[in-house]
Amino acid sequence: MARPPAALLLAVLCALAFCPTVSAQPVALRVAVPTLPAALDPATALGGPTLFLCRQVYDTLLQYRDGSSDVEAGLAISWAVSKQGLSWTFRLRDDVRLHDGSVLTAQHVVAALQRVLLPGPRAPVPNLAALRLLRGAPGIVKEVRAADTRNVQVDLVLPYAPLPTVLAHPALAIAVPVPGPDQATRLMGTGPFMPQEVGASRIVLGAHLAYWGGAPRVAQVEVVADAEPIRSPADLEARGLDIVVPAAAPPPMTGAQSVIGWQIGYVALQTERDPFRRKKVRQAVAAALDPARIGGAVERNAIPLQSFLPPGVRGRREGSPIMLGSPELARRLLGESGLRERPSVSLLFAASNGTPRGAAAPGAPGDSMRLARAIQASLGAAGLTVGLKPQSREAALVVARSGEHDAALLEAEVAGGDPHLLLYPLSSVEGAIKGPAAVNLSFFRNPRLDDLLIRGSQLSFSPERLRVYSRAQAMLADELPWIPLYARLHWVIARADVRNLRLHPCGAARLDRVFLEPGGR
Repeated sequence: MARPPAALLLAVLCALAFCPTVSAQPVALRVAVPTLPAALDPATALGGPTLFLCRQVYDTLLQYRDGSSDVEAGLAISWAVSKQGLSWTFRLRDDVRLHDGSVLTAQHVVAALQRVLLPGPRAPVPNLAALRLLRGAPGIVKEVRAADTRNVQVDLVLPYAPLPTVLAHPALAIAVPVPGPDQATRLMGTGPFMPQEVGASRIVLGAHLAYWGGAPRVAQVEVVADAEPIRSPADLEARGLDIVVPAAAPPPMTGAQSVIGWQIGYVALQTERDPFRRKKVRQAVAAALDPARIGGAVERNAIPLQSFLPPGVRGRREGSPIMLGSPELARRLLGESGLRERPSVSLLFAASNGTPRGAAAPGAPGDSMRLARAIQASLGAAGLTVGLKPQSREAALVVARSGEHDAALLEAEVAGGDPHLLLYPLSSVEGAIKGPAAVNLSFFRNPRLDDLLIRGSQLSFSPERLRVYSRAQAMLADELPWIPLYARLHWVIARADVRNLRLHPCGAARLDRVFLEPGGR
């Protein structure tokens, strides 16, 4: 048989090189979440089913590395900041296509970010991404503009080092506003899947075969609302589901997997009032708290946290544990505090359960009363009498923001995975003004700590920035105005034939690399 001419062979190879790789399995991956959102708008949610679904449809300028809040290239292949820290430039990839087939340009990115940053009829409702990650709309952003077709420039009103990290959060994904057939604005993405059906009972996503990161491994993802607990792998089989994202931790079973998230629980000690205005008393509380009791109370919903930041968050300081479970040391510290008698304090907490999100909110995983009693028992062993003060979430928040508490059981989130977005609101003078805007609910004021935290928020040079945050956490470990207790877990349950499902601390796993083992379903 004659060999083909060299020119023809070269033409065939070139054609193959420029064809998109189509490797999607001709199956639909069936996924259950507790509730379905009415619309796929990433800026309206910092977590939960909305963000999980949006992460399949939209990409971010930068993206998180596996298992951490460190960032790498996403839609932008490179980024740089000016010497003064007031102007960031992001260089876009050349090979990105929107779901309608058009090439992504800098102007598309500008339109997507302006929708989140500028008030108007197209702005997200609620606009959680801008409020929490960019300090408002427009917040710290002065202007977003296209320097040319491939470069996006973000100008700031003040240096804001967390910008690359928060731009990797799925809530700030690039959702391009385009006019729909009825002149209503709709959102278009560049992600690995594109919406085919968005209804009240199910959402169907189809594979974006021209995806810049490679075609998804399955042709379709069908997402349904199913809040019924999964108690065994047989439940998945019976309901025809491949993956379930449960509302709470499942019982131990094959296929259940978790990752430590960015939401933490902590106790805020009111440092303006006795006995917690005394540092030795605060140190005694940390010494008395028993991590084993805390772990037993939160069960599979969370793990005890022995640092001010959860694992995987950049800037986390590793060092001596904070909760020691040592009644003897706690009694000695109380004796050194100068108090004439052992104190009696109250613990404020929300009696109802849930997953509040924000800089500081009452809440606890699982049974909040059980957690409160674990704290009571730990401190009681050291001679601290703790009275429990359960209230509704709304009432507890009013009391805590007014400063009329001794200690309060609260939750907060390292929003965007950046240390600034947890340590600054919970510890700075800015958040310690009593009233509806209070987030520093220990009402701790330390100008030296404020200086460190403000400097950390402005330093673009990463090694120096991380050193600053390490010093800030060392100061917090000494002063202990608030004491971390636990970090929540994100859970999924998957069938045995589901492969390559990788969870992320932000709570929104990507499905484009997931496939089903041949011969399974």
